[in-house]
Formats: sequence, structure tokens, C-alpha cells
Amino acid sequence: MTVPTFQFADLEAAAPGTSVALARALDSLRYDPDGLVPAIAQDAATGAVLMLAWMNRTAIERTLAEGYVCYWSRSRQTFWRKGETSGHLQALVELRVDCDGDALLLRVTQTGPACHTYRESCFYLRADNDRLCITDAPVR
Repeated sequence: MTVPTFQFADLEAAAPGTSVALARALDSLRYDPDGLVPAIAQDAATGAVLMLAWMNRTAIERTLAEGYVCYWSRSRQTFWRKGETSGHLQALVELRVDCDGDALLLRVTQTGPACHTYRESCFYLRADNDRLCITDAPVR
């Protein structure tokens, strides 16, 4: 187990421009027992929330080094690059960490639809009173 080298709370009162070494920040993320942290993909141009997936430290490092988002598949127990089979890649624009270090926001440029159902977002189901409604049609 990695011992945090700093607390994200230490940054709460820090001025813009303050920084901490990326390796220290990655060491201090609040990974779950499987070594994963949730990552929300957001369209950098529109602000639309595209999807939620999981990343471990290696996936984060690969994403930062290569510029395309790499996730950890909990079902397959392997890395997967978003769009590697469909061509619907996510180019990383910016990676942000939330204030307590337990979630990531990936601002991306999405090529094609983000969802495996060929919808622009995985969040196409909306609760409406006692119904769950489909809000978007597949884009093909």
C-alpha cells in the first residue's frame, strides 16, 4: 500500500498556480481496494458528460504519456483504449483531479459517439417520474 505523500486537503487554500509533483499526486489518489479510481469523460468543447469508466495508475500514466485515454476494464481485467476497435477515440485535452483525490475528470475531444450503443453519451437514460426514458437515438 502506498502511503500518501500529501493530502489533497492541503491544497484547498492554495493560490492558483500552486503545484505539486505529478508523481506525488498520483501516489496520493484515493484508489479503491482494487487500485482503481473513477474517471468521468467530458467533451471539452461542449461540456457534455460522455461516460464514466475506471483507471488505475498505469492507465493514468499511459493516458498522459500518449494523449489518448486508456482505461482499466473491470470485466475483462485488462487495459483498453477507448475507441481502439470502433475508431471512436478520446484525445485527452486535460486531466483534472477532484478536491479530495478520489475522482478524475478527463476533458476530451471525442471522435464519433462515446457510448458502445452508438449514442453520443452513455447517459442517455433519464428518470422521469416513475419511468426511465431513452433521450437520444443512436448515431450511425
